[in-house]
Amino acid sequence: MPVIEYKCPNCGSGMLFDSATGALSCPSCGRQDNIEQIPDPLKKQVFTENEVKEYHCNSCGADIVTEPETSATTCSFCGAAVVLSDRLTGDLAPAMVLPFSISKDEAKQAFKKWCRNGLLTPSGFMTADRVKSITGIYVPFWLYELHNKIEVHGRGTKIRTYTQGDYHYTETQHFDIYRRIRLNYVNLPIDASEKMKDELMDKLEPFPYNQLKLFKTPYLAGYIAEKYSYTDEELYPRAKEKTSSYIDSYIASTVSGYNSVSYTDKQIDTTLKNADYVLLPVWMVYYDYNRSQYTFAMNGQTGKVVGIPPISKAKVAGWFAGISAVSLLSLKLVSWMMGGGFL
Repeated sequence: MPVIEYKCPNCGSGMLFDSATGALSCPSCGRQDNIEQIPDPLKKQVFTENEVKEYHCNSCGADIVTEPETSATTCSFCGAAVVLSDRLTGDLAPAMVLPFSISKDEAKQAFKKWCRNGLLTPSGFMTADRVKSITGIYVPFWLYELHNKIEVHGRGTKIRTYTQGDYHYTETQHFDIYRRIRLNYVNLPIDASEKMKDELMDKLEPFPYNQLKLFKTPYLAGYIAEKYSYTDEELYPRAKEKTSSYIDSYIASTVSGYNSVSYTDKQIDTTLKNADYVLLPVWMVYYDYNRSQYTFAMNGQTGKVVGIPPISKAKVAGWFAGISAVSLLSLKLVSWMMGGGFL
């Protein structure tokens, strides 16, 4: 099966994408090539194969066996960065790629710093170097452009209380509410990989989409890249669901000033204008602690870390004890200021 490798014209070593310079770099002689000026052997990319295939490394001749979702990897024998070209051909393409801007060493240091900030994590988790592995992965996403036409009917009330003479009055006014709204969402990301947990990928947002590049295979050199598991049509319902909370919040912002609001009818007509297939950079961190493995993800552009670390029961108990002590002291202080006592 065809494999793409980028060899240094100066020394013949395998070249890798350098997140610091944004260039294709040779780790041996230091040569730097501008990716935008490198002809890409692939003009259109799509992943249509669903079976495990065997590839041959051009550097050492070793066999490379990958999962069907993988489109870029490294040779486990010689470490050469390889792109599996037959999984990057067809009619559909990753239209764009967001290159890594954080190196592996920077990601590891940022993760350690994040661990140290955990106020309720066990001390051993914060101080020990237990990173089992850290892997740079280009995760497939669909970026949706959704246009929404919204019509809302409802009822609102305004309540006013006042005193006149010896009487207290409550005045309630009722209003008919009608809103006609157009909301357009662009660059709405939905991860398209079956392997990745949706809630983990959602929390990595936002990505700097203004830094997206037109897709070229050299950006994948030295990283793992995954193909999409779901088409944009299959994930369209999830994209609509993801916008529902934003739409509700916007509608609520247009009916402020009422004491209560109830909706009698809400019509949302959503149109899919566009869906671009893109690859976004994610560092996956696998961390061992207390005979358990924890998985974290880091945004490869912003450094944002998400995941659920272990919690120290002793620290949680101490935290609640501290809160209780402060509350007790506050109550005693208030009681003293009011001239009373507190048992």
